[in-house]
Amino acid sequence: MVQFELMCWHGSLKSRKALAVLISAVSLTLLTAAASSRVVVIEDWTTDTVSRRGIPSGWISESFGRRADYDFTVEQHADGRALHLESRNEHSTIARDITRKVNLQETPILEWTWKAISLPTGGDLRRKETTDMGAQLYVVWPRFPTLLRSRIIGYVWDATTPAMTFVKSQKTGTVTFVVLRSGTRDLGKWLTERRNVAEDYIKIFGEVPEDPKAITISIDSNDTQSIAESFMGPIIFRAQ
Repeated sequence: MVQFELMCWHGSLKSRKALAVLISAVSLTLLTAAASSRVVVIEDWTTDTVSRRGIPSGWISESFGRRADYDFTVEQHADGRALHLESRNEHSTIARDITRKVNLQETPILEWTWKAISLPTGGDLRRKETTDMGAQLYVVWPRFPTLLRSRIIGYVWDATTPAMTFVKSQKTGTVTFVVLRSGTRDLGKWLTERRNVAEDYIKIFGEVPEDPKAITISIDSNDTQSIAESFMGPIIFRAQ
């Protein structure tokens, strides 16, 4: 009788252990799934009403002493909202504070949609005299003094420089461009981009990054005295 009870108890113990292992496995799966699906929305352009013109809510201007028209319009498209950017011989840049919003260890992937309509005629970021681009998204790590020590990665669509080129800015020593699109081949198409910001930072600067503090969007055509037009859709950071 005692032996039978011990056998039952031992079997029950095995069952409890098996159940505990199963619960742990399920919990780990759920946690992994939750982590992999984590998304931090930086901007989806829904704060402002459709047709809102100028600098969107939550963003600030950065003119750097240059002419900036901020010819921006919030528009509704089939898949959601987007910011319509136009430039005519000027340079417009807006910035958004993302301090403590993005943890690169948890959400290292920057994802966004964009569409270029027209690129600055003769634009080529490899030359100081022609550094105009139709679509630009920057991740910023400010450091004091800002103009000398900040670190900035610019994901851009250039008219001439080949895609997948990493180029140090000829104008600003704090900026490194990552050319994702080049030329007119994909003009007029909505495209989704995904970049592992942490990996790009390590490749460019040779060290593990801190969390970024700002995002900026820019369009310019002043160096080439031409025009540019593009759209910027939702911007998010996500897990792998």
